[in-house]
Amino acid sequence: MVCYPRTMQHLHGPLPSEQYRYEGLKELTEHELHRRRERLFLLLSGIFLGTLAMLNILGITRFIKLFEIDFDKGIDGSTVFAVAVGVLPYPMTFLCTDFISELYGRRRANAVVWVGLILNLWVVFILWIGGALPGFEAVGPEGEILTDAAGRLPVFYEVRSLAFGAVTASMIAYLVAQLVDVQVFHFWKRLTRGKHLWLRNNGSTLVSQLVDTTAVILITHFYAKALPINPEQELWLQLFVFIATGYAFKLLAALLDTLPFIIGTKHLVRYLRLPPPTA
Repeated sequence: MVCYPRTMQHLHGPLPSEQYRYEGLKELTEHELHRRRERLFLLLSGIFLGTLAMLNILGITRFIKLFEIDFDKGIDGSTVFAVAVGVLPYPMTFLCTDFISELYGRRRANAVVWVGLILNLWVVFILWIGGALPGFEAVGPEGEILTDAAGRLPVFYEVRSLAFGAVTASMIAYLVAQLVDVQVFHFWKRLTRGKHLWLRNNGSTLVSQLVDTTAVILITHFYAKALPINPEQELWLQLFVFIATGYAFKLLAALLDTLPFIIGTKHLVRYLRLPPPTA
């Protein structure tokens, strides 16, 4: 078997004419090799970017109540452990960036992260112009959208308001967390000299998720005022609970995606004819 240096793939991403030759697998033409690698990159990038677009719309439109604990019997109400519905598919974005980092290198992973930021801005623009253009809603004398008998805005404007309220938090947290994820991933890869695949997968995701969760909770509350805060309870305790709950959910998701990442990488490097990773 001819083994091409893994450092070339690490620095520049897979080159069209280079392929690792596995026993039992036929050698691919340059055209077929390039097509396989670009199709997989497109699939991973599409899942990543599509999830981001969905998160911007779903975001904090609903919070899922996990459970409640009454820490202080002398105060009415209890502390709620909850996660926003937009958090549910979010760990998938980190699995995608880990695959891209491992198979295509840091440059392409960072490029996808920046495209994701542009996509966020595009979604916000569509939400803004969709509400700015005239529609069929009832408007007041100064052009404001009127609420219905229940005091609620039309569905689009409620979703738009929540999306705008959380978009600053999500974009800042997303950009910082994804860049941290890519950098930490490659830090562990250099430190272990390409070994311990599970360590760079979990190490990068867990650090970046802590950054993301803390940033999005704090910014969503102090800037957007969109968290379901109980005024009868201690504010910082509730914020800590939101951060801890969101991070615990992402921690569990990160641990669960370790096996798919290791198995997926093992099969994908063969499919793409890349040198096998060192677990």
